[in-house]
Amino acid sequence: MASYKSDFIRTLEERGFLHQCSDIDTLDALAAKEMVTAYIGFDCTADSLHIGHLISIMLLRWLQKTGHRPIALMGGGTTKVGDPSGKDEARQLLSVDQINANLASIKRCFANYLSFNDGPNGAIMANNADWLDQLLYVPLLRDIGRHFSVNRMLTMDSVKLRLERDQPLSFLEFNYMILQSYDYLELARRYDCKLQMGGSDQWGNIVMGVDLGRRVADKSLFALTTPLLTTSSGAKMGKTASGAVWLNAERLSPYEFWQFWRNTEDADVGRFLKLFTELPLDECNRLGTLRDAEINTAKTILANEVTKLAHGETAAREAEATAKATFAGGGTGDALPTVETARADIEKGLPVFEALRLAGLVKSNGEGRRLIKGGGVSVNNEVVGDETAQVSMKDVRDGAIKLSVGKKRHALMKPTA
Repeated sequence: MASYKSDFIRTLEERGFLHQCSDIDTLDALAAKEMVTAYIGFDCTADSLHIGHLISIMLLRWLQKTGHRPIALMGGGTTKVGDPSGKDEARQLLSVDQINANLASIKRCFANYLSFNDGPNGAIMANNADWLDQLLYVPLLRDIGRHFSVNRMLTMDSVKLRLERDQPLSFLEFNYMILQSYDYLELARRYDCKLQMGGSDQWGNIVMGVDLGRRVADKSLFALTTPLLTTSSGAKMGKTASGAVWLNAERLSPYEFWQFWRNTEDADVGRFLKLFTELPLDECNRLGTLRDAEINTAKTILANEVTKLAHGETAAREAEATAKATFAGGGTGDALPTVETARADIEKGLPVFEALRLAGLVKSNGEGRRLIKGGGVSVNNEVVGDETAQVSMKDVRDGAIKLSVGKKRHALMKPTA
């Protein structure tokens, strides 16, 4: 392992964040002698970020904790275009009102991870709509567009993969990398930002921004990416059978968030502790070597630490208590995800498969039927054997009906007036 001078680069190396860097020795030397301002961009395609973004958020957190200044760049402008990276087809275009509503909701994700204060390295939240919306087309073509080679743009994965698969790539999307590069130039001018970071799929776009800064403003800029994150079994990080693992509590309850981390594969525990918590490295390594029943202790610590950062210590404690009540005691717990359903619907009898769908435990009634048929569904801890079974008011216990899919996914259905 290389011996780095700066706390920032050394931390990234030790905890597994480093994938590529345009000039790591020069960046390391710079970070060792002065405060470096760096940014990561987040488009506003939904009203919450998900754990696929979490490695980037932790990257900004470690940047700030090691004395440097993070910029969380909200893509109020670039979301109007849509990033083609990793996509087989164009993203659905959102209205300006939708983008602004998503942006406002996403901002809350960062309050638990970054310190937005007036200090020298206080975090900055910027919105690229502030400058991109003001650009004039012909001046942009003349002053910025002339520095981009179409030959080179066609070699970028975000473009090349679409073309190789004979899938359409709109001229709108083709411009995305130019606008992202312009963001870097603008942040360099406004905040003396010298580093753009992101996932490995963004390498080409980031390097283009480095090149643009050199050509237009004679600035020495840097690029740094994190590795593509997959589980040990090869699955893409951040997806579950029921959908994305969102960071906003309105999209996913703290209990469900906690439970996702508690279900981490054994082989990933040590790595995820390093990436997604602030536990000391020695402790991460120790916990990662535990085996058999002991690894469950490490998974609980992982779930608690990650949930504490995302939702606060109280939410983490409540989630753990609910898990213990649900699994160890056969109870319900207070933090289980809850869905309210009209009392009249329950009184007349609600098919269990439909109740599962309403509670978000399955995506369709057909999926619910199949799970019931396979013996994988329980109501109030009793296995449902008939796919036509219904729940009614007689199933209400302590004000709710407990629905379960397998041993790890649960929800409460509460009747309302």
